[in-house]
Amino acid sequence: MAALRTTLFLFAAVCLALGTQAARAAELVMFEKDGCPWCARWHTEIGAGYPHSDEGKRAPLRVVKSADESATGIALRGPVTLSPTFVLVDKGQEIGRIVGYPGAEFFYGLLAPLLQKLDKAAALRSNGRAVATQKTSRT
Repeated sequence: MAALRTTLFLFAAVCLALGTQAARAAELVMFEKDGCPWCARWHTEIGAGYPHSDEGKRAPLRVVKSADESATGIALRGPVTLSPTFVLVDKGQEIGRIVGYPGAEFFYGLLAPLLQKLDKAAALRSNGRAVATQKTSRT
């Protein structure tokens, strides 16, 4: 009986972990360098509120030191050359980026079109699955 409980507990833990990964398919990755004054300003002006915003709930923030760029597991479209650089990622692929920090009054306005690209990518994937399902059902 104890073995069954342990197995069920482990199964539930794995399911919870997989569900968390699925919920975090999209993320906003902030590449920053130590001592970056614009990064510090972003953290002061936006950082505390971002996780509670609609954008932060859709694309949770992950902060990466710029030197660790290659270890992120992200298929970047190009190198990260300035700090901060914000890269919107979905399923390990770069959707788009904001290079630099233009201030609190512009940040969310620059993020909005990236999130729209995220919606378009999801719609294309969904349509691709629908087309594949239709082709399969016809054969």
